[in-house]
Amino acid sequence: MIDAAVFQQLRPYLFSIAYRMLGSASDAEDIVQDAYLRAAGHEGEEIRSARAFLGTVVTRLCLDRLKSARQAREQYVGPWLPEPLLTSDGSEVERPVQQLEWVTLAFLTLLESLSPQERAVFLLREVFEYGHAEIAEAVGVSPANSRQIYHRAKERLGAALPRHRAPVDHDRDVVRRFMAALEAGDAAGAAGLLADDITFKADGGGKAVAARTVLEGRERVAPFLKVLARGAVALRDTGTIRVQFTEVNAEAAALVWLDSRLETVFVFTVRDERIERIHALRNPDKLRRIAREAGRLPGAPARAVMTT
Repeated sequence: MIDAAVFQQLRPYLFSIAYRMLGSASDAEDIVQDAYLRAAGHEGEEIRSARAFLGTVVTRLCLDRLKSARQAREQYVGPWLPEPLLTSDGSEVERPVQQLEWVTLAFLTLLESLSPQERAVFLLREVFEYGHAEIAEAVGVSPANSRQIYHRAKERLGAALPRHRAPVDHDRDVVRRFMAALEAGDAAGAAGLLADDITFKADGGGKAVAARTVLEGRERVAPFLKVLARGAVALRDTGTIRVQFTEVNAEAAALVWLDSRLETVFVFTVRDERIERIHALRNPDKLRRIAREAGRLPGAPARAVMTT
């Protein structure tokens, strides 16, 4: 049996595994709690390492969850994005999850190209620096197979693996100028901050209005900005819109509130003073947790409420 105090110390570490495995903070919290209940009821051999035991339990629970989630992902309406995670100072997010390159929405989406087993092996080895013997125990393969799976996964991800980036502080000015241009109705000014190969991806999940296809290239994204700019001007004139600048999944972000309700989370990838990727999260199911946490930070409406 694992002591409750020990479990609380390990919770951030376990959450960081589960979130990267599942791409869902809400599901990760459920997995971590389930792992504790299983550990509390453990009656087998003595647990020599709570960290190793719980890491194995979390990994196996995540593998089961991923297998059942695959069909749901295939039936998802429009592009799928991971649930956004607030990573700014003052948030409730556990610090170990905030390793810059390994928690971005782009990286978590990239992991969707791997099988659940490949995903587990790759993350445990590359991000959490497990040995292949430990991975074999957690995933249920031999150490030799673990090595093969890891190399196969890394080869599949290839050049798309995360690169070292400058701190988010360097990106915030670009994001503020972009959002200010939209709010002023200056779609051309906003488009001028985009990289030529900009990618715009929105997740409404069929529950909120969002582009159903991924827009690639400035020529395709720029016309869409005109629609956003017109809407922003209309809302600005009603006095109901508020933009909160923060950090989400280790990248600069703008949270758009209408009255006291979080409507959209924009997450930006910026390189060389140009925006090369915009992720727009609008599915209300994925905004509940971040709305609750962001509502306590500066820039949120005075009476922020949880998205329903």
